[in-house]
Amino acid sequence: MAEVILDQVSKLYGSVVAVDRVSLTIRNNEFVTLVGPSGCGKTTTLNMIAGLIELTSGTIKIGTKIVNDLDPKDRDIAMVFQNYALYPHKTVYQNLEFPLRMRGVEKTARHAQVTRAAEILGITALLERKPRQLSGGQQQRVAVGRALVRDPAVFLMDEPLSNLDAKLRVHMRAELKVLQERLGATVIYVTHDQLEAMTMSDKVAVMNGGRLQQYGTPDEVFHHPANTFVAGFMGSPPMNLLPANIEYEAGVPTLVGAGDMRMRLKSERLQAQLQTAPNRSVIVGIRHTAIPIVTNGASENAIPVEIYTVEPTGDTTFVHVRIGEQLVTSSTNDLQFSGRTGERIHIQFDENHIHLFDAETTQALQN
Repeated sequence: MAEVILDQVSKLYGSVVAVDRVSLTIRNNEFVTLVGPSGCGKTTTLNMIAGLIELTSGTIKIGTKIVNDLDPKDRDIAMVFQNYALYPHKTVYQNLEFPLRMRGVEKTARHAQVTRAAEILGITALLERKPRQLSGGQQQRVAVGRALVRDPAVFLMDEPLSNLDAKLRVHMRAELKVLQERLGATVIYVTHDQLEAMTMSDKVAVMNGGRLQQYGTPDEVFHHPANTFVAGFMGSPPMNLLPANIEYEAGVPTLVGAGDMRMRLKSERLQAQLQTAPNRSVIVGIRHTAIPIVTNGASENAIPVEIYTVEPTGDTTFVHVRIGEQLVTSSTNDLQFSGRTGERIHIQFDENHIHLFDAETTQALQN
């Protein structure tokens, strides 16, 4: 396997910037996911690594080679596509064997590599079947196997699970991660599903508008988002983001927002971050798990709100409330919670889990 380095990689279509100066280092044996909404540039980036799209500028290195001018077949990569791209008239064995046959691998070696891949993926019993006789999950395994037999330096995967139903996707996420760890493979994986990115990856590259927004471990991008886009994209439900102004009461910073939102900040961490704010306008970020429902308004910083809607999901109930005209999502594990639309309740923000962003740049304030 090999390291992959992107250095200031860009792709322009006329005046349209599809990928804007993306720099990434994917270490040997890492599972790295490019994640973001449709049109963010993640698939274009993957296709440039594969050699299917020509770079406008920048450098891509795989292992020790700069591959900008190499054909896809010379880059020592293997791709797994969204639609699997299996030959319908060939058996599973023939589909697995085909890339080896095209590379001129000797028959005995072909058989050994196909047999090994089938054993690893648990599809030995399917080798004489044709794709139409396979389930979605089995076809996905064959597509991975066809990439595996080539023993490439890097696996590139473009939303390979998107055609599977929800239950099978969960199962195949785990299988792909186990396979990657067993092989010690370098994998670059594209998805729009942030849950896939969080559960499978060693590192996550969050993209938007052709630009890299943040690159780090799943824990880093979830708990320490670099800006409001990352904060709002990673997590389900997404992080609540509320505009607020900074006021000072007896020297204590107070966040004043929509409706009756008024919070005196005691946290030294937050106070230090506010010192770096270029002006008095910030965006407050907080996840639903850090917004408890309080029984009355007596506690300090309790915020009176109106319930907009309630979503029971079994062990967790999501409570969407209005603070003025701002919608905020809270949650509770109290199975006895019986709030209804239009009811007035109180919530509170846990200061230990508040994030502050500059309102103008949307970047996270630093200590």
